[in-house]
Amino acid sequence: MVQIIEYAAVIAAAIYAVGLARRHGMDPVGTLAMAIIVSFGGGTLRDLLLDRHPLFWIEREQYVAVVAGITALSVLAPERVARLEGWLMLPDALGLGLFAITGVVIAQREGAGPLVSSLMGVVTGTFGGVIGEVICNRVPSLFSSTTPLYASCAFAGAWCYLIPVWVGASPQAVQPFAVAVVVTLRLIAVRRDWRLKPVGGPDDAASAADLIGPVQPPSFQPFGERRAPASRKPPKSSRKAKASRRRGR
Repeated sequence: MVQIIEYAAVIAAAIYAVGLARRHGMDPVGTLAMAIIVSFGGGTLRDLLLDRHPLFWIEREQYVAVVAGITALSVLAPERVARLEGWLMLPDALGLGLFAITGVVIAQREGAGPLVSSLMGVVTGTFGGVIGEVICNRVPSLFSSTTPLYASCAFAGAWCYLIPVWVGASPQAVQPFAVAVVVTLRLIAVRRDWRLKPVGGPDDAASAADLIGPVQPPSFQPFGERRAPASRKPPKSSRKAKASRRRGR
């Protein structure tokens, strides 16, 4: 059951990564790199923290083939990927839920306690996207108070798996339920714009924005070297000077 969920998580994450790469105008190599990073980043960090070897995607090489296949499809049929642009939130939520519960189950198998297992679920579900957003020069959704709940949904879903299993429920029966909780919470959070308040309050958030400064447009040129646009008509003073020179001739 865990391997099925992990397969679905890799597919969902790869679809989301391909759409993210398309939005940022990446070439095929960049798209493949983004898909690999987003699909395997969180699980790799989890395996390293748990000292689990080989890494999950090295142990199952078919995951790499699946990600490469999705990337190839996006390159060969870009119009189909373009149709998915408005639905990127769905594979994002699916990848979060599937990877989060997979991370909890694997951490439990490695002997981790409930709290550490829930944190490993959050790491598995979120850090692939964090690395991908950093590469795209975006503030990761995980750390921003301006984006809907993300890690909190994975954390809540992790405990929706841990508590029933601790009571005595079958893990195989609880896993789909916990995944559904994470996906539902994430979609509702996006729909209703559920957010956590900044730690320092709005005033501190505004001060931080002042320190960072406004985001410059792509045409911004540093060191004050921007040239003023050339005017089609010369200024009146220059026209008068030319006229006087002509009369002087």
